[in-house]
This record gives sequence, structure tokens and C-alpha cells, in this order.
Amino acid sequence: MSRTMTYQHKLAEKLTILNERGQGVLVRMNYIKKMCSDPKLKPSCLTEKSMETAVKYINKKFPNIDFRGSSQQLSNIQRDKSDVLKHLTSYYHSFLDVMEFRDHVYELLNTIDACQCFFNITLNFDFTKNYLDLIVTYTSVIIMLSRIDDKKVLVGMYNCAHEMSNGNTDPAYPRLGQMLLEYDHPWKKLTEEFGPHTKSVTEALLSLQLVYPRRNLPAEAWRGAQLLSLLSAPATMLGPVSCETIPCEYLAMEVMERWIILGFLLCHSSLNTNPPSQDLWKMALRSGMCVSLIRDEVLFFHKTIEDFFDTLKGYNKRIADIKEAKENVIISCGAIHRDRRTYLRGALKELTNILEDEPGLLAPKALFVFMALSFSRDEILWLVRHSENVPKTKTPEDYMDSQMAELLFYMEKLRTMMRRHSRIIQRYHLQYLAQFDALALNDTMQTLYVCPEEESVLMTSFVSTLSGMTIKQVENGEEFDFRGLRLDWLRLQSYTSVSKAPLSLKESPDLAKLMNMTTFHTMMMDNIQGLLQETSDLSTLCFYPRIMEKMFNQSCEEVQMQRYLIAFPWICSHFSQCSDPLCPEEGSALEKKSLKYCIAFLEEIAKQTCNVIMEICAEQCNLSDQLLPKHCAQTISKARNKKQKKQTPRKNEVQSEKPGTESQRKDRAIVTNMDKLHLTLTELCASFSHSHHFTVWDHTIIPAEFLLAQLEIRLARTIVRMTDYNQSTQAISRPSDLLAGVRAYMTSLQILTRYISVDVTRMLRSLLLQQTQPLDSQGEQTVTTLYTNWYLEGLLRQASSGQIIHSPNMRCFMNQSNENETSFSAQEYSDIKELQALAELIGPYGMKFLSENLMWHITSQVSELKKLVIENMDILVQMRSNFDKPEKMADLKKRLPASENVLKRMTIIGVILSFRAMTQDALREVMQNHCPFLIGPIECLKDFISPETDIKVTLNVFELASAAGVPCEVDPALVSALANMRTDNSSTDEEYKLACLLLVYIAVSLPVLALDANSYYSREYGGHHNNIHCLATGINQLVAAMFTTLNKNIEEHLKEFLLVASSTLLQLGQNLERIESKNRESVYLLLHLIVEESPFLTQDMLESCFPYVLLRNAYREVYKAFILTTG
Repeated sequence: MSRTMTYQHKLAEKLTILNERGQGVLVRMNYIKKMCSDPKLKPSCLTEKSMETAVKYINKKFPNIDFRGSSQQLSNIQRDKSDVLKHLTSYYHSFLDVMEFRDHVYELLNTIDACQCFFNITLNFDFTKNYLDLIVTYTSVIIMLSRIDDKKVLVGMYNCAHEMSNGNTDPAYPRLGQMLLEYDHPWKKLTEEFGPHTKSVTEALLSLQLVYPRRNLPAEAWRGAQLLSLLSAPATMLGPVSCETIPCEYLAMEVMERWIILGFLLCHSSLNTNPPSQDLWKMALRSGMCVSLIRDEVLFFHKTIEDFFDTLKGYNKRIADIKEAKENVIISCGAIHRDRRTYLRGALKELTNILEDEPGLLAPKALFVFMALSFSRDEILWLVRHSENVPKTKTPEDYMDSQMAELLFYMEKLRTMMRRHSRIIQRYHLQYLAQFDALALNDTMQTLYVCPEEESVLMTSFVSTLSGMTIKQVENGEEFDFRGLRLDWLRLQSYTSVSKAPLSLKESPDLAKLMNMTTFHTMMMDNIQGLLQETSDLSTLCFYPRIMEKMFNQSCEEVQMQRYLIAFPWICSHFSQCSDPLCPEEGSALEKKSLKYCIAFLEEIAKQTCNVIMEICAEQCNLSDQLLPKHCAQTISKARNKKQKKQTPRKNEVQSEKPGTESQRKDRAIVTNMDKLHLTLTELCASFSHSHHFTVWDHTIIPAEFLLAQLEIRLARTIVRMTDYNQSTQAISRPSDLLAGVRAYMTSLQILTRYISVDVTRMLRSLLLQQTQPLDSQGEQTVTTLYTNWYLEGLLRQASSGQIIHSPNMRCFMNQSNENETSFSAQEYSDIKELQALAELIGPYGMKFLSENLMWHITSQVSELKKLVIENMDILVQMRSNFDKPEKMADLKKRLPASENVLKRMTIIGVILSFRAMTQDALREVMQNHCPFLIGPIECLKDFISPETDIKVTLNVFELASAAGVPCEVDPALVSALANMRTDNSSTDEEYKLACLLLVYIAVSLPVLALDANSYYSREYGGHHNNIHCLATGINQLVAAMFTTLNKNIEEHLKEFLLVASSTLLQLGQNLERIESKNRESVYLLLHLIVEESPFLTQDMLESCFPYVLLRNAYREVYKAFILTTG
């Protein structure tokens, strides 16, 4: 063949383009197979019941389908032909791509045979590799095509719809249909096709004899040679790693095995005639059970080859070889690969530690890095393939690896270092290329006897390109691109590999070895990422989710592996590499899958870390709880007994340990549970510390945020659980106990900052802020909701029914000593310290929520009171105008019903408002302690408010003050609640009238209280036993709020109330039946309490309508009845 023809064939360009195209077609076939295998994803026209007849008919008659004579079977396609075309067009054209690809491969392989090219992986590496890749890719495409069960239906149905729409068959259909029939039994057809190419294929495969056996060594041989060790020869540590077959050193074992197994299967005749072919083939057969075609599609080659050879004559010995190899795989292959992984873990760890310490070594030792990555990737993918298809063996543990995380981790560390220090690598290799490779190549050119013009131009361009580089290009950050040079080298290989070439690469091995090395050096300048992808891409794991999850779970169980668990989320960043431009449809699905796996791994690591942290916090909380004052009684009792020399404890009595004894340790070898927890926490936190962030499909992932998010969720649930709220029994923890527990957890969580750089304080602020809201970010109940419900349903409900009394002296609620004992001690939940603890826990926002719920209950009572006023409006109007006429009032009073009901509801309002006042005082104390600089200005602003100030401004200031717990003359929350009660139909005059008459109703009902046996005043509590002293608070605040909403004078109406109340109570004194009104004096005190608590009334006003002497006598009477006890 002439030289001109050799150049015109463009073998290098065609090999490059067809390999790239073939990978796209292969991905496309895999995608179609997955779609057709899943009933949910299969095209609808194949799954619809109405199409069943058409599908069966097409399958039976394919490819000779009679469109006109079978109108009945194909009628549904006729009806939906546009939809069929729409859904099946991409599938049909994908099969056309296969046919087109096959035609181009045929043409190129025939051209190569015609050129009588020689192949040697150690010389024309790129040419040989591309040739073998093309053969394997083509074979894989055909095998994938044969695995698509619905291919005939897809093609046949599309062609039916096409003919029905256009009136003629698609031009490519006859050839496509024939191709599908030919590949029903793919191996038979493929071996026929490759028969003429046996010589070239065998020559290329036999060149692997110099590479594959050297790579396929057991771990003992690696260990003896100290493979990948930089410390084995310290004297040469700074020297560059160089050899005559650099590209072969990081060539994947899986790739070579696929070449050998598929190549000799296609050209099987050489196995019977060529002993070296047999040796190489047998070695590959002993490498495992299967090879990958694409992603998770594998070929079980022992069975496939055996079944195919059964159909041929003279292959009995080869079948015996296959069976022997398979038995060898089952017995020993798993252990061999397990030992390799063990060795690689240690080798990569050593390599990573040295290169991390001295990144300058990355440049001269780059080949070691890529070899380490390639070897590791081979072992990982081998395990993944075989774990999914474990053979029947006595040692299944060989196909499990609980330490896989470590190997993945060090692979990722090496990849990261290569990317991070790319400038160092570029600087080194630029000098290598310009000052050694260029000169050596120039010298080699001078020694060539013959050098045609085309080859001379290419080699001269190599020398000029390499020698023209300077260090300044690296310093200036220039981007290098040597793709043209590498393609020219591939062209040169094709020119010099044809038969009778004037310049034969076979006769110039030095040139080939030098250019292969130079090619590697150029990739260090512009294609580090490409080499990393070639040697360490693990995107295949995306299609083995079950195996990944299994390996992850196994690594989680090993404490030593927990620091490497972050490697699994890191691996998810590889998954973007498995997409292909020829199959854009699967891009979004792959992206979602990658993110799903990454997030699942990170959440699981975070959950495990949270479990350990929460265990540590719970233990610290228990220790902190032992120091609380409530546990000191026993210690004090023992000390007192010892001082008084009382009886010593019995022999069998268990002595309780004092707090702090858990820290005493006589032997450091004793490992406590806390030691184990801290060790586990150290390992897990180390996993989060390895990287601040990484990228998965253009999504930035920050691992530490997953930990904080999980910690926030777990801590929120723990805090809520610590309340011990039981809705059925109305039991709950005291706020002070919960606060002590929360503080213990907060203190313990700070230890997390010793292990990992995270903002724990920010997380705690966010968490505690959420606990001040009714629901947290997860939509679950918070401490605020639980305590609000408990105080309303547990404490205040019983206080309203008289079982619990409000004690102004004690500033808390107290249990009544009667038969109906409550399930809790009210004072333990309502004293100053408990309410301050509550304010600490739920804060101003929580207190506001509590107030809103209190106001809702108050408005419910006010609504009922208004109904009573409306029912008795006529009587109340008369009483308001005749309150100073005793006879008239006595008559009207007999006609006025429900006085007890009015007073009961007002007492409930008073109890609620008294509790609110207590919570406001507690909130103010807490705010004063936390932010006195804020409370001062608020109080100052409130003091500037005067009666002349605009009511809106006044309410705004009062709302601000109330939010900080500062008491106000008018409660803004109550004003807002009452204002919201008003409907559009109600007029201001009507509301005003109802408010005035309500005061009259309350005032004229007060004497009824004297008839209640529980209305007596207790000097000890500072209030009445039926809580009627809370009427003072209720009346004052309710009147102030009602008349503020109506924009009326509060003082004027309180005076009116005082007059009516005084008049009715004075009439009570004229009652001759003393027995009925035995608590008259206690009721008199209500007037004094009302005036005392009101900011609008004075003692002078009271004395003007109610004699002071009666109040003085009343106090004397109630105090005289009190028996003071001391002890």
C-alpha cells in the first residue's frame, strides 16, 4: 500500500472518533435495556393492554410484517400512530446508531487488516489500546443489543407507525431488521465477523504478555518487591520514576482482562494453534468469574465460553481448561484479592502520609500515584462485581471487606493532592519536557536512518513545541493544551505501524519508548484530571447501591474505620462521570441518585455521631443531676446522725456513692464506657474534619452541616422527652429540673468543638429559639407548647376549681389540704425559681405564646359574662340607677339570677391574670439578668407615658414593656384579645353599655361570696381559700382593658364600681342572720385589695364610700381567727 494511501486512511482519527462514539452507543443500549426492563419506565405503547395483540403479532412476524393484511391486529397502532412515533423515535434511531457504528467498525477493521498493521502495547501503546478498545466496545454494544428483549417490538412497531403515517417503510428498516435477527445468537455471528481479523487481534493480545503477567501477581510478590513504597530506596526518593512502559504501568487490569477474554473468544482459533495464546487466556480465566461490559452489566465468561465452545468441534481441551480455571477461581481467587487489598491499604497510607508531608515529591513520583490509584480501583471494582455475584465457596468472607472505607479514603486523598498541587507538578514536568524530553527526542531523530517527510514534520513539531516552553508560563498561570501533540503521536504510530513503512516503529523501539514517556509528561501538564479519571474513576459504584450500602455498614461497625467513612460520600462526586452526551435523558436521574446516596451516607454518619454525643451528654446530665440540691438530703441526714452519734448503718445496707467517684481510677488500663464513647466520637468527628466541602453534580456539600442538622433534631427531641410530659396523668418535670438538664447538655456539647470545627453555639441558639415557638422546624411540639398546655390544663384548671390556692404571700400557688389531693405539689411548679426557670427555657417568645393562650381562656369567660349581662340587662340597668336605695336593691337582687356564676367566672379570670402577673415578674427578672442594658431603656420609655399620650402610642410602648416582663397599668395582651372579640355588627355604644353593666353585675354579686364557706381569708397565704382575692386583679385589669378598647375613662368607671360594691357590701352588714354571712369580714377585704392593686384608685376614694373602721375591724377579725404555730 502506498504512503499516500496510508496517510489518507486516517486510522488514528477514526480510531479516536469511533471509540468515543462507541461508548456513547453502548451507554444508549444500556439505557434502553434498563428502561425496557422496568415496567414503570417501559414505553406506554408496549404496556397498554390494547396493544397486546399488536405486540404479539410483531414479535411473531418480525421483520416481515404485513401492514395491509393484518389490519385487525395492528388497528390500535393505526389509531395511536402519532403517539407511537413520538415515544419510539429515540429508540429506533438508537438502533440505527448501532447499525451505523457497526458499518464504520467493519470498514476500519478491514482497512487496518489491509494495511497489515502491527500492534505492540509496549511500543505503539495508543494505537494498540485504541484498536483493542474498539473491538471490546463493539462486542459490548452487540451483546447489550442482544440483551434487549423488546428490540424487535420497538423497531417493528415504529416502522408500522411510520408506514401508516407516511405510506412507505423507513429506508433503513430492512437492514436494521436483518441485523437484529443476525444477533439473536450474538457470539456465533461475532466470531464469524472477526475470523478474518484473527492475526491482528492475536498479535495485539500477545503483546500483553509483557504487561499482564507482571501486573497479575499475588500480594506476596508485591510485598517482596516493596511495590509503591517510597521508603524502600531512600537514596532515590528525589529521582523521577521512569520505565520503558510508563502507560502500561497504570493500565487497568480489568481492561486487559476484558481484552484477553473477549478477544480470544472472538478469535478462538488461535487458542488451538498458539500455545502463548493459551497461556495468556488461561491466566485471564483464573482472574475471576465475570468481566464488566458496562456499568453493572457483566459477562460470566466461563459459562459463556463453555456454552459457545460446546457448539464447536475440537474444543474439548479448551472446555476442560475453562472448568479447571473456574474451580481455581472458586477456591483461591477471593483470598488473592483480599490479600491485595490488605497490601494496598498499607501502601496507600504510607504513600499518602509521605506526599502530604512533602508535596514536592508528587511531581517525580506521579507515576507511583497513578499506579496506586489504578491498582486500588481494580481491586475495588473486582470486589464489587463479585460481591453482587458471589460464587458458591467455602470462604464467602473473602467477598466482604469491612475495611473498604480506608482504601477509598486514601484513594480520594491522593486524587485531592494531585489536583491541589497541580502547579508544582506542572513546574517540574515543564522543565522535564523542555530540558530532557525535547533534547532526547532531537537526538533520537538524528539516529534514524530513514525519516519520510510527513513523519519528519511531526517529530520536528514535537521538538519545537516542547523546547519552546518556559517557567514563566506556569508562573503566569497559563493553561496548557497538548492534545494536538498527543494526537500527532497517535498519527505517527499509525503511519509507522503499517507494513513496509519506511520508518517502522518496530525497528525504532527507543523512539516509541521516549514518545510514550513524553506523552505521559504532557498529560502531567494539561490532563491530570483526565488521568485521575482513567485510573481511579469509581462511577460504576453508582449502579451497585446495595453493595455500597453493605460495605458502608460493615465499615461503620469497625471503630478503626469510622474516621474513613467520609470516603463513601466523596465517591458520589465520581458519579457525574458516568453520564454521556449521547444519552442526556438519564442525566437528571443520575444526579438525583448521586445526591440521594451522598446525603444518605452523610446522614447515617451524622446519626451515628449524634448517638455517641447524646450518650455522652446523657451520662454528663446524670452526673450533673447528682449535684442538684434535691439530692443533698441524704448526705445532710448522714452528717447529722454522725454528729449526734446515732446508730451506724446496717451491714447489708448499700452505701450510695458520692458524686465524683466515677472519676477516680486506680488502673489506667481499665476502659470505661465513657472512654469508649470518646474514642468513637474522635473517630467519627475525624471523618467530618477531612474536608470542609466537596461537590456532587454542581451541588456543594458541607458535611459538618449534616452533623449539626442531625444534632439539632436529636437534641430537640431529647429536650422535649426530658419534660416527661404525660397528657393522661398531667405529669411533667419541673422547669428548674429541665433547665438544669438542658444546661448540662449544652455544657457537654461544647466538647464537640475539641474534635471538629463546628459552630455549636449557633446550633444551640437556633435550637433553643425553636423551643420558644409552638412548633419546631420539624413540625413537632416544643417545650413551650408542653408547658403551656400543662399550666393551663394541670395547674390553672385545678386552681379554678378551688383545689389549688393562689398565695400572694408565698408568691406561688399552693395545694389545698382536702380530700381531693392533687397529683403534684403546686408550689414546686409555681414558685419564683420555677417560673424564672420557665422564662429561661421558653424566653419572651414562649411567654408571649403562653399569654396568648391565657388570653384565649379569659376571652372565653368574658364572652359568657356578656351573655349573662344581655340576659339580665333590664334588671342591671335599674340596679345601676338605684344602687343607693337599699329597699329597691333588695327587691332587684331577688330577681337577679346567676350571681354565683358571674363571680365564679370572674374568679377564673382573676386566677389566670394572677398567674400571668407571676410569669411576667419571672420574665422581668430573667431579662434583667441577661440584658440589663435593654431593660433599662424600656422602663425609661414606659415611664414617659402619661394619660395625655395617644392611646396607640401607649399600647405600643406597653406591648414592648410587656414583652420584657415589665408591668404596665393596662395589659396590652388583654386589650388586644378583647378588641379581637368585637364583631363587625357590634357598635361601640353597645359594647360600652355591656361593660358598664358587667361592672354593676360583679359589684352587686359580691355579697354572695359571704355565703361560701371557703371565702375566709388566710393570713398564712395572704388570700382567700377559694381564690376570690384574685377578683381584685381580675377586676382591675379587665376594667382597664375593656375601657381602653372603648377609649373611655378607666378611673371614672372604677369609682362607679367602688360605689356600687361598697353600697352592696354595707347592706351586707345590716344582715341580722349572722350565720349566713359568717365570712363577711373576709369579703370586706376585697374592696381594700381592689384599691390596693389598682393604679387608678386611692385609699381616699375608698374611704369616701366605705368606712375605714369596717376594714380595720375586718382585718382584726380574720387575723384573730388565725392560729400562729411555731416549731
